[in-house]
Amino acid sequence: MPDQFSERLSLLSEPAINPLLKGIQRGIEKESLRISPSGKLAQTAHPEGLGSPLTHPAITTDFSEALLELITPVTTDIQGNLDLLNDVHRFVYSQLKDEQLWSASMPCVMEGDDNIPVARYGSSNVAQMKTAYRFGLGNRYGRLMQTIAGIHYNFSLPDNLWDALQAQDMDRRPRQDYVTDAYFKLIRNFRRTSWLLVYLYGASPAVCKSFLKGREHQLQAFDAGSLHLPYATALRMGDLGYQSNAQQTLNICYNSLDNYTETLRKAITESHPDYESIGVKVDDQYQQLSTALLQIENEFYSPIRPKRVTRSGETPLGALRNQGVEYIEVRCIDVNPYLPLGIDADQIRFIDCFLLYCLFERSPLCDDDDRQRINSNFDNVVNRGRDPGLLLETSKGSTGLANWGYQLMDGIEKIAAQLDRAHGGTDYSRVCQQQKAKLADPQLTPSAKILADMSAQGKPFFLLAMDLTRQHEQYFRGKPLPTAQQKKFIEQAKHSFEKQHAIEKADSISFDRYLEQYYRQYQQL
Repeated sequence: MPDQFSERLSLLSEPAINPLLKGIQRGIEKESLRISPSGKLAQTAHPEGLGSPLTHPAITTDFSEALLELITPVTTDIQGNLDLLNDVHRFVYSQLKDEQLWSASMPCVMEGDDNIPVARYGSSNVAQMKTAYRFGLGNRYGRLMQTIAGIHYNFSLPDNLWDALQAQDMDRRPRQDYVTDAYFKLIRNFRRTSWLLVYLYGASPAVCKSFLKGREHQLQAFDAGSLHLPYATALRMGDLGYQSNAQQTLNICYNSLDNYTETLRKAITESHPDYESIGVKVDDQYQQLSTALLQIENEFYSPIRPKRVTRSGETPLGALRNQGVEYIEVRCIDVNPYLPLGIDADQIRFIDCFLLYCLFERSPLCDDDDRQRINSNFDNVVNRGRDPGLLLETSKGSTGLANWGYQLMDGIEKIAAQLDRAHGGTDYSRVCQQQKAKLADPQLTPSAKILADMSAQGKPFFLLAMDLTRQHEQYFRGKPLPTAQQKKFIEQAKHSFEKQHAIEKADSISFDRYLEQYYRQYQQL
């Protein structure tokens, strides 16, 4: 009797089904710090020429005024998506004057929390909520942590492919129920094996000493200006970055939509002693949105999230609970400092293969032991991924990283073969071979290359990243947008301000009342 994975491969090989793989939908969100010519964090406000960060569809800010987030629309064309991201970068540079976009995930030269301006979005209630939430993050975790940049990758399958999968399973539920359950299966397998992506693509093995000045840490000196761990892959994803000590007690369950939304709902609605001392409003200024463990869903730092586009004023949890999962967001991707866009088509191809493998492989429910192994393996690969003696834990015992990686690659390559059939050519199989080589030779990984270049060139992390930043600046400034396209971006920026002002004008209640109504939705879930 064939297993589930073999049955999926058999389905994908059918002439009527295989072309449906070309309908995979993708979107990219890429974060970049704006920096001064000397390599320090920009102290200027979000450039007016970039439009309103509240309403612009392609250019916004994350935590700080200086942390840009560049967003592509959802498309089925990998290169087309990257071309759109390239265009946004070129427009941004046309508005930056002498500033630059930092090339790496780990920040530039930092001068403490007081020199990190929190993002502002206007006077509307939704804008005030976004800013108050960010002040809360700063008060809870410090602002430095929030300046780390990453790439978020949004992924979904087309409806006609879901229909084929559901028919194969002879599942008679409404399609959305089936899709939601399948995405949670993908997420469970992703969490078990996402260490592989961190190993293959992690690009943050070192940091500038200024980032950790005055903070306790376990890093070692690499040179006079840099800290590192010898075998680290992605310090961004460890306790220097998007992890939170308070959240270590938060056991989010991915066994079903109901489990997931309920555990998150409690974290958002129940007060947490660690944050009660901060207070919500001090001298009539919001210091955070609430005293709960999570102010809102986005505060939960996870390598992957189930997502659905929300309506105005709707909570993400409410959208998920009422309408199910629409797509997944992968959040463990470092910005590759060697690439102008931080990511390329080959990396996207491999991520697609990996996500489809996670979707099609058998996905047991998680228990406490499973969660412990997941967290331990992930942390070990973040900090020691290139250590030849590293062992990872499975339900059947310990195994070497390369050994487990080869087992995963066997299935991933079979997915790649089906994607090659759908698209023509051998691009997917080729990139799998390239990644497989990294399992045999850790020196081929981006994290190893960064440390090797720092050593060979005699440059601390800051200077290496600064050199790459200048190269990327020359690349984008050397290819200005055509006049018609530049004009279109300028009009888009102008229109975004018009939308922001319309939102502000439409507000009819106080911010306090708005927040009360917003949080009431969680109580009603």
